Amino acid sequence: MRTCLSLVAVMAFWGSAFASSKLAVHAVPHEVAAFLRFGMGAAILLVVHAALGRDRPTARDAGVAAGLGLLGVLGYNVLFFLALTMAPAADGSVIVPVSAPVITVAVTALLGRVLPGACDRISGAGRRRARLVALVGTFSAQLPGHRKLTRRAALGLAAALAGATVFLLAIPAGGTHRLAGDLLFLGSAACWAGYTMLGAPVLERVPAFTVTTFASAAGALALGILAVPAFDDVAWSELDTGFWLNQAYLAALPTALAYVLYYWAVRRVGPATASSAMFLVPVFGLTCAWLLLGESITPVQAVGAALMLGGAWLATVAARRTRPILIVWQRLRSMNRSSVAATASEPSAPCPSSVPSPPSDR
Repeated sequence: MRTCLSLVAVMAFWGSAFASSKLAVHAVPHEVAAFLRFGMGAAILLVVHAALGRDRPTARDAGVAAGLGLLGVLGYNVLFFLALTMAPAADGSVIVPVSAPVITVAVTALLGRVLPGACDRISGAGRRRARLVALVGTFSAQLPGHRKLTRRAALGLAAALAGATVFLLAIPAGGTHRLAGDLLFLGSAACWAGYTMLGAPVLERVPAFTVTTFASAAGALALGILAVPAFDDVAWSELDTGFWLNQAYLAALPTALAYVLYYWAVRRVGPATASSAMFLVPVFGLTCAWLLLGESITPVQAVGAALMLGGAWLATVAARRTRPILIVWQRLRSMNRSSVAATASEPSAPCPSSVPSPPSDR
């Protein structure tokens, strides 16, 4: 129950972050907005991490966390904040949270189909590439939530892809920049899916709070380097209290607290299950975009969004709900077959008539 409530809180924070971040890019360049959010968020995490006296990770684990930060913080936010300058926050609140779990399931299923033995049939550079892919496939099999692509999941992925196509094609005429922004949102979702999947193994040996802290610090540092040239374009003296309160909210809740809670949930239930909770983000995101920005999506886009949500649900949640039932059924069949085989191999018991009678007392 604690994990479920934590995931709901995370999705509420992240849903509100779309509209709040859109307000930020109205006031400052997108590079600066991204750096302020994660720079302040990383500072909060580092202070709390030091205050709690948490151990530092090894050099190897710190390097892995830094790499995660470059993907999930730098890569995600460069694309995300740039997309906000081109497309409505309402679009992002649908595309990012729905696409991320679909990409997660698709990639884990795809890598699960890679057979290391295929390397033996390839020579030269092709063999080296196949070994690399096989290594990645073997690695993906260790991920929590890893699965094979079932028919239900394949149908869900197809429905989600069709919904995304409808959503993008339904952009009003003349919305070239909006289409580009929506594609950037899709790219940021891919970064987040990679961040989720690649972060799962390190969480087996390093606390979620530590991973999040060092990943955020590395990503924030990289965002700061990108933001420095844009500092001259900011009218710092004209930024009001509302702007800084919004930045403080983004740094403390959707960034620092939400990232820690999310990775804690990934460690407990796996990346695919944690990602499926993102279906709640569009609800919070569209509501906040409507209340704070007056944004909405078109009716046809709503149909596309519904297809995306339904497909993503089939590909992730529904497949997991049927899996335990199938496992129980398969185990029962296996036990029954084993019982029959054992019975057939046992020597037959003698018939009652062939059993010698006990000696008479007479």
